[in-house]
Amino acid sequence: MELTSGDRVRLEPTAMAHGGEAIAHASDGRVVFVAGALPGDVVEAELTTVKKRWARAALTQVVEPSPDRTEVACPAAAAGAGCCDYSHIDPAAQTRFKREILVGQLEKHARPSGVLEGFDAAIDLEEESLEPTLGWRTRVRLGVDEQGRAGMRRARSREIVAGQPCSQVVPEALDGIVGGDARFTPGAELVVVVDGAGQRHVVETRRAQRGKRVEHIDTRIEGGDAATEIVPVAGEEFHFSFPPTAFWQAHLAAPAAYSAYILDWAADDYGERTGWDLYGGVGLFVPSISAAMEGDQAPRIVSVDYSPAATRTPQPALSAFNVDMRNQKVEAALDELPDPGLVVLDPPRTGAGENVVAGIAARRPQRVIHVGCDPATFTRDLATWGAAGYVVERMALIDAFPATHHFEVLTSLVPA
Repeated sequence: MELTSGDRVRLEPTAMAHGGEAIAHASDGRVVFVAGALPGDVVEAELTTVKKRWARAALTQVVEPSPDRTEVACPAAAAGAGCCDYSHIDPAAQTRFKREILVGQLEKHARPSGVLEGFDAAIDLEEESLEPTLGWRTRVRLGVDEQGRAGMRRARSREIVAGQPCSQVVPEALDGIVGGDARFTPGAELVVVVDGAGQRHVVETRRAQRGKRVEHIDTRIEGGDAATEIVPVAGEEFHFSFPPTAFWQAHLAAPAAYSAYILDWAADDYGERTGWDLYGGVGLFVPSISAAMEGDQAPRIVSVDYSPAATRTPQPALSAFNVDMRNQKVEAALDELPDPGLVVLDPPRTGAGENVVAGIAARRPQRVIHVGCDPATFTRDLATWGAAGYVVERMALIDAFPATHHFEVLTSLVPA
């Protein structure tokens, strides 16, 4: 039977795809992606997009639920928002699905390059789920509809789901912002931050283009000029202060957790006494890089980020370090930097890309700690590391985005 948009089909998903949808197969063998379904379900769905090799469908009914299905915990997701697209999945199964997705991407993109030589993901892939699993997001970007109401966006849409709070956001962030009589500039976006000092910051900005950050503040509604965050590293607390629109890790436990991984994995005696902190933001990882490279001579750290909001304000927390903060794009800065012993890079979701990875590898650092927030772009970056003669030493899947399909991966790479 020829499949067309609008057809109703019965499907039995067998796996999760990266992106939050379940993978099923139609009667003609075509792959069908179904949001809201999961492996073990029997569902009815309506085809919304039909291509030659694949189709996309909207879930209409769960005929038989998977044992991994649970009640949706997020009011916004239950109303159709795309925020918590794993909210209907048992937490233990969420991590299992994320691991399966990562391993699949590793085998597809990375293994052929040799970067996984001697690395068996079934045995060697470490795993950590950050706590808490609800109320963990300390900063969120909301849309504002034509009536001036704030809310999360509908999945794969610019439409605003107004009046419904998201369970991943710390509760105090959305009080008086989502729901009730609160009104804002129609068409604007709100950045809402609850910082490490408990201060809430609410600002209006322009709507961001896909994959872009908007750091300009149009209207300050609540809070001061700077958010404050406090991160413990090696027994010391480091205080960072920066505009609320600047990048900071979303999960409240992530900054300390990632810093601890860097310190643990990267501690070594480095012949080259320079560390690179690439896509470094406000310099969060400078203390852990410096501590990992401690020796008779204090290391020099060069931190590079394109964001003026992150780099233009000196950080007193970093005054004790020999650090050079540079407001540049990483790809433009590489040739100007002194040879590194240790490199830490935390690129955006689009990945570092072949040119940046190859450029770093050409300088032959003793060790690289690569942080990836998208398994497809991350594993493609790994393939470039492999082609340049590096292999994975350690790797960890960090579930830093509970109830969503997102996760982070940290890996340590060394020359083969």
